[in-house]
Amino acid sequence: MYAYLKGKLAHKDPTYVIIDVGGVGYEVKISLHTFSRIKDQENVQLFTHFHVKEDIQALFGFADPREKEVFLHLVSISGVGPSTGLMVLSSLNPQEVEQAILSEDVRTIQSVKGIGAKTAQRIILELKDKIGKDAESGDLINIPASGQNTIRKEALAALVTLGINKAAAQKGIDKILKDSAADISLEELIKLALKAA
Repeated sequence: MYAYLKGKLAHKDPTYVIIDVGGVGYEVKISLHTFSRIKDQENVQLFTHFHVKEDIQALFGFADPREKEVFLHLVSISGVGPSTGLMVLSSLNPQEVEQAILSEDVRTIQSVKGIGAKTAQRIILELKDKIGKDAESGDLINIPASGQNTIRKEALAALVTLGINKAAAQKGIDKILKDSAADISLEELIKLALKAA
């Protein structure tokens, strides 16, 4: 229904944004990968997928068409819903997902919270041929870090939104911040906390 939205970022959060398009605010759920690509922008264009089920209607947005394509491949699999698809793309970037599928790396896919061995194997089995036909390579983007208190707060909010228990998330974030370099990025902190949860 909606191919993309282009407008001003009225609100941004690691798990969703509100895009003002001609005076109408669209709430769009995003992955951590997309957040890292758009967080410093004022005006954005997100490629969207409008998901409709009997109990939910939601817009999902992606920084580039490739990420949207990987998301659509993931949610086409029985047992993988849009929340799980976003969780995968928040833990791994699209190239890492494709690489794990092509190399049949069950362990990497299973490292995503909420994905067990059977689901990981199903993802690989059902998507290997599709991904193999249209896989493209891409470069990783280095994101500069901001202040630790802000990062801690934003990471905690994102983890709770993704379904992690607040106390467990706080404990994980504090341990990672204590053990890591001072310049850890928000995205890296959330990824590490998701793996530890």
